[in-house]
Amino acid sequence: QVQLVESGGGLVKSGGSLRLSCAASGFTLNMYAVKWFRQAPGKEREGVACIKATDTTTTYADSVKDRFTISRDSAKNTVYLEMNNLQPEDTAAYYCNAALGALSNWGQGTQVTVSS
Repeated sequence: QVQLVESGGGLVKSGGSLRLSCAASGFTLNMYAVKWFRQAPGKEREGVACIKATDTTTTYADSVKDRFTISRDSAKNTVYLEMNNLQPEDTAAYYCNAALGALSNWGQGTQVTVSS
């Protein structure tokens, strides 16, 4: 069964850190480009970070650059999103997406709430 499962969300104070995990089962995550998205209530879904499959190049939205880091652990078939210096505006549901050509898999999301 092809599945992506996010975890690691929670409630944190402003300036705090969290590490989100995106664990894959049923397929090899290394072959896929993986993106983290977030969606806050009443707002459109926003892409925040991406790691390519081929050369592991990473890109970030300006709003999270220098605070968030996306990385892979091939042995665990998992992609992480390390989030530092979290701010209230980072509050959202965070989703990971794994894409390879026309194939696209989404996780169920994990909630991140940052209190001021």
